[in-house]
Formats: sequence, C-alpha cells, structure tokens
Amino acid sequence: MSTSANTIRDMTPTDLPYVLEIYNDVILTTTAVYSEQPHTLAMRQAWFNDRKEAGFPVIVTEEDGVITGFGTYGHFRAWPCYRFTVEHSLYVEKNHRGKGISKILLAYLIGHARGAGMHALIAGVDSDNPASLHLHRSHGFEQVAHFKEVGFKFDKWLDLVFLELLLSK
Repeated sequence: MSTSANTIRDMTPTDLPYVLEIYNDVILTTTAVYSEQPHTLAMRQAWFNDRKEAGFPVIVTEEDGVITGFGTYGHFRAWPCYRFTVEHSLYVEKNHRGKGISKILLAYLIGHARGAGMHALIAGVDSDNPASLHLHRSHGFEQVAHFKEVGFKFDKWLDLVFLELLLSK
C-alpha cells in the first residue's frame, strides 16, 4: 500500500534496529509509552517474534528507503473471551511527525483488524497528547475510560485515556 511518498509494508527482521531507534526516542522524550528505560535489540526481537507467531500484523512505513514509522496490534487481554478485541500501537520517527504517517498506519491497522474478524480496537493514549486523541477521534474512536494518575514519568503523574472503535460499525 502506498500513500503520499510513504509505503506501508510488513516489517522484516532487518528493520528492527530502525524500529528500536524510533521506539527508544519515544520512550526517552515523550509520554506516549509509559516506560522509562530504553529497550534493547533483543527485547524488540522478542516483541517482533511474539507478534508474528500470534499472527498479528507488524508494519512499517518507508520513504526513500528510510523507516518513518511502525505499527501493530495485539491482544488487549490474554483471556479467551477477549479474543476479538485488540489494542494497537503506532509510532512515527521524530523527524517525520506531523506529516500524516500516523493516519496511514492507523487506517491500515483498522482495515487489517476488520479483515481479521476483530470486533473492537482499543487505543491507550496519554491524556496530554492532543494530537493522538484527535487522530483517533477522527477515525471514529470514542473515549470509554479516563484513568487518573496511573503513570508516573518525567516527575509528574500521567492520566491514561482508553478509546475504542467497534469495527462492525
């Protein structure tokens, strides 16, 4: 799939160092991930293998051979009755933010989840991330929960918002 100058494709193991760089920048500079310690390449490899073995999509956007973002979805909760509900994540390389890449990734993940027979897609978003909240609402997600002060990063309490998209609508 190609939109603008960015192409979406399945992630390969050779993409992992670039994905790791994007993810670690997000960890160290934003509240989009409630983690404080950078990941290792071995951690990203295990994450990639887990997603692929479970049959979940792991995709990247690429422009002129440069990885500009990545996305995936996976189990919302591991118990059997949640099997039709997935939670997604997507991240954009810092120099490519604001260029519509997150829209491309999210639209792809929504379509893939529908095609895979999923019923609900969940997003967990930091309440102080208006761009991500707007992105999700513009794709039909509705806020279903607001957890106050459940995370602590950068010496402040963080609120987590859950948004949901029912895929059958």
